[in-house]
Amino acid sequence: MSTSSPPAERLDLVEELHGHPVADPYRWLEDPEDPRTKAWSAAQDELARTALDALPGRAALADRLRGYLSAGSVSVPLWRAGRAFFSRRAPGQDFAVVYVREADGSERPLLDPIAWDAGGRTTLDTWVPDLEGAKVAYQVSHGGDEQSVLFVLDVASGEIVEGPIDRCRYSSVAWLPGGEEFFYVRKVAPGEMPPGEEDFHRRVWRHRVGSAEDVLVEAPGLYTDHTYYGVRVSRDGRWLVVSANVGTARRDSVWVGEVGGPLVPVLTQADDVQATCWVERDARLYVHTTDGAPRGRLAVADPAAPQREHWRELVPEDPGSVLQGVRYLEPGTLVLARSRHAVAELTLHALDGTPTGEIPLPGTGSLTGLTVADRDTPQEGGKVWIGWTDLVTPPQVHRYERGRTVLESTAPGQVELPAVRSELREFTSADGTTVRMFTVTPDSDGPFPTLVTGYGGFALAREPAYTSSALAWVAAGGAYVLVGLRGGSEEGEAWHLAGNRAHKQNVFDDLHAACTTLLADGTASRIAIQGGSNGGLLVGAALTQRPELYAAVACSAPLLDMVRYERFSLGRTWNDEYGTADDPVEFGWLLGYSPYHHVHEGTAYPPTLFTVFDSDTRVDPLHARKMCAALQHATTGGPVLLRRESDVGHGARSISRTVALSVDTLAFLAHHTGLELTMSERASESSAQRLRAQPNPPGPAERSEDEQ
Repeated sequence: MSTSSPPAERLDLVEELHGHPVADPYRWLEDPEDPRTKAWSAAQDELARTALDALPGRAALADRLRGYLSAGSVSVPLWRAGRAFFSRRAPGQDFAVVYVREADGSERPLLDPIAWDAGGRTTLDTWVPDLEGAKVAYQVSHGGDEQSVLFVLDVASGEIVEGPIDRCRYSSVAWLPGGEEFFYVRKVAPGEMPPGEEDFHRRVWRHRVGSAEDVLVEAPGLYTDHTYYGVRVSRDGRWLVVSANVGTARRDSVWVGEVGGPLVPVLTQADDVQATCWVERDARLYVHTTDGAPRGRLAVADPAAPQREHWRELVPEDPGSVLQGVRYLEPGTLVLARSRHAVAELTLHALDGTPTGEIPLPGTGSLTGLTVADRDTPQEGGKVWIGWTDLVTPPQVHRYERGRTVLESTAPGQVELPAVRSELREFTSADGTTVRMFTVTPDSDGPFPTLVTGYGGFALAREPAYTSSALAWVAAGGAYVLVGLRGGSEEGEAWHLAGNRAHKQNVFDDLHAACTTLLADGTASRIAIQGGSNGGLLVGAALTQRPELYAAVACSAPLLDMVRYERFSLGRTWNDEYGTADDPVEFGWLLGYSPYHHVHEGTAYPPTLFTVFDSDTRVDPLHARKMCAALQHATTGGPVLLRRESDVGHGARSISRTVALSVDTLAFLAHHTGLELTMSERASESSAQRLRAQPNPPGPAERSEDEQ
């Protein structure tokens, strides 16, 4: 054990679980109120702060990060009756602000989190305007707890006309025409369930603005434990669609019915397929589903007869890409968003499904949004707004019309970006599977200190996107790598299933293979790995399985005790992804890779930084506390630190907090991989020079005349 690490009592606690002895020497660290935990955590705070503050290059790194983040952001417009609603973050702002743009082109701010809370502890979780553009329902949470509270704002006056309505965590909102009513999702009230169970029980309600009484939406089999609900209403206000997922299971239950009438079940969990359903402007029920198509296909039906046997295929599965979304473009065209190896594509189809063309995109990147004008904004008909980014491009908005894609708006800040080479590469994993990774390297020959990251879970794809920490690393002379691990959806649902439950080891094998490839081909000199949440589990398992492969590890908000993960926070809702320790077979999967249970004394583990957030209501910080204590006791290698924050949680955070966390993380990883955090003359080229040097420059998309 490192002599500088705070002492931690080791319990002689061994449980017999399904015939296996399972040691848990640091169980007392599960209780944040235990005086021992408080004292230990305070000592870890001091140790981490002392060590991190002494790292070289922090000031230069902070300046570089603030510079890249000063690009800001901009979103696609959401059209409502001639008004455009969008978000924009200007240089120096801690959060994006929601604006409304009137038909005459004038715009004004509507929702500004810093105006509500100058300390940056209040976040805007979601927002949706009504169909007339007269009101906006929005949800906020405080201190990182993600316990959203709902309000309704009058767009013309800026006054709050409804709220606060509490218990709206992960609440879907669907407005009825007229702006007087909406459907929404709300957790049950205290007392309706045993204490601590409220987070796992929700109901769908019909609400009239200004009324204290809601109407419960009911249907046979609608309400079950651990279920998340979504609501959609057709533009004419006739049809209601309710979807349901038990936890994070990739199986959808769906009900369809006329508003105010009975709901008809369309799918149940037993059908074991995914389906996003909605009634479109042509009065057809559209079904985006994996039924018989793990990469997704599009079907239609009559909403009056929505059952699966009545679905008619419109656009079949493409075996090389993943269908991600659909938009209905007046007067009668479908825009399909696809992802090919995590790279975005847009195609056009007639209403009978026939392909009619493609929408040109700027290059190898990903979508941040996709919108079309509503029926009440005819002057904008036939246009598509495309939110766009790639590994070296801050968010942009492009507009497609009459066969051309033009750049409409860019992130508002001017940023000087490093000269880089970006590439999509293939490699072979342990079982022969081809896996892909995006690499960003300096515009010079390697090898480089290399930062590798990935996620590999819950069917979440890691797509190429502008990332300030990645650019800061590359600007200092390192390489950044984003791996499309199994467990995500980069290659469809089969890719996800190949990396979850009994197949979770494939995810770790993919990461190991990516890193050995980077070392072998001369890209990497030494490798640091970084991951958060499920990605924290990824790097936690990686450092215990292959400690010699990694020079440093950053593990944020992680799951690490997989034997007991279900007992805390939202853990039980992830059974479908990981399995349950209550089942002897599934317990074997979990124990087989659980990082906390694979820490062995006398092993030279790589230098490791855990970052946790006290207000995290998704992944309990106890995982990192227990793993940190175990590593500090066992390792003969580098330092093990625990960095802790309060008043922030698992999700959104202010830009200033992002910079502080990134400085600590990157400085730690750089120090232990030999990366000097200095800006070279070559790396300070302007963005225009970078664009000329790119191996994959912007393609057929064109700049609009006002941007040339």
